[in-house]
Amino acid sequence: MNPLVNSLMVRAADAPPIKPAVELGTPLLLTIAAAGIALLLVLIIRFKIQAFVALLAVSILVGVAAQIPLKDIFTVVTTGVGSTMGKVALLIALGAILGRMIEVSGGVQSLATHFTQKLGAKRVAVALTAVGFLVAIPVFFEVGVIVLVPIVYAFAKIANVHPIKFGLPMAGIMLSIHVAVPPHPGIVAGAGVFGADIGLITMISLIICIPLGFLSYWVASIMNRKDYELLPGVKKQVEEFGSESLVHVGHDGPGARAIAPPRPGLIMFLIAAPIAQILLGTVGTLTIPKENYWYGVASFIGNPFFALLVAVALSFFLLAVRRNWSLKETGEIFEGALPPIASILMVVAAGGVFGEVLRTSGIGAALSHTLDSLGLPVIVLGFIISLALRAAQGSATVAIVTTTGLLTSAVMEGGYTPAQIAVIVIAIGFGALGLSHVTDAGFWTVIRYYGLTVSDGLKTWTVLTTILGLAGFVLTYVAWILVGGLGH
Repeated sequence: MNPLVNSLMVRAADAPPIKPAVELGTPLLLTIAAAGIALLLVLIIRFKIQAFVALLAVSILVGVAAQIPLKDIFTVVTTGVGSTMGKVALLIALGAILGRMIEVSGGVQSLATHFTQKLGAKRVAVALTAVGFLVAIPVFFEVGVIVLVPIVYAFAKIANVHPIKFGLPMAGIMLSIHVAVPPHPGIVAGAGVFGADIGLITMISLIICIPLGFLSYWVASIMNRKDYELLPGVKKQVEEFGSESLVHVGHDGPGARAIAPPRPGLIMFLIAAPIAQILLGTVGTLTIPKENYWYGVASFIGNPFFALLVAVALSFFLLAVRRNWSLKETGEIFEGALPPIASILMVVAAGGVFGEVLRTSGIGAALSHTLDSLGLPVIVLGFIISLALRAAQGSATVAIVTTTGLLTSAVMEGGYTPAQIAVIVIAIGFGALGLSHVTDAGFWTVIRYYGLTVSDGLKTWTVLTTILGLAGFVLTYVAWILVGGLGH
């Protein structure tokens, strides 16, 4: 090995941990943290600064204010990026590719048609809620809403009702899954910050989301007893729908030229395969002794990276190859899945930087000690902070990443079990579900495509997401009790 490289490696290995040049008191550290978060919200909300840039800038300012040596500031920045992105970047990218393959193939429309035929035309809202549950697992929330819009319009035309009658319960459960179920970026990033088990989070959050699906349908059905104004632009689009062939509208590329959309069973298999693989590995690692050879096999099989990679490979053969897509077309679909997630990845990376700055500066430890004196359970505090941040700046991902960064020391030093850490992450996720309003891009997606006024959107969508967030937290707290969380 080159002597210079060897010398640098030895010096890096022997480097002391980075610490603030001056140890500040708890009140001052918490004041710096509060000021940093307030500045973050002002930059995002008032000045419309992109969340990635705002998070990065605030992280550096907080680090400087907390007396981290200037020569070490950007070392902390790179450490935060590396530790976070190393855990979540591949998951988000592979999840986006799988979702894009299903979307372009017409699989979403196939699922919707299947459930509607099985449940009957009078239960279209039930059918679309079930479709939304399945589609939301691999597909981002906004994408899922947009892809399903043609189906919602078609049924709204047939039934001569407002699109919100069918779209509201479906969108409600889709957002619930988006904030709480991997491989979505917010919950995956939160798990990465805490080092939580993705398999446990998936298992617990999916169980919780099942009753939330019923609740979304029930609450939406009560809201839909009232008539809402339908915006002229959307009204015109709805009037153009009505024939069954339109369930195949809304996707471009190879899927649009296919003879028929993929069978619903195949789409359900592609969605369920990575989940089943992760859960299988999780169960194996929980039941097999660590020294046993099969423990390593179970850990390998259940690794979320590997599970999603297998799912993407299956989608390649079962959707692309079997439907005679050219390699060029398939490659373009893979490529097209990645640019939309670039902004999300950057926000996740900057959130990791913020969390690392809070940890290195001692702010995280100061908050942890303060929380201990208040006597609030960390699961309750995580939900409240995440809900407040969600309401203030809109992004569920930013809310989750910021909250986990603030609570890292409290969780890491709390002696929690893997199951308890997983439940804490889920509670933070459900905090980011409530109070979706004008600061949230998802709010505008829903009211824009379903033809609601802002006022009606606040009365329906904002209320529904808040009810689902609170209900999700209540169910999560039940899980907290079951995993022994009350002992902390």
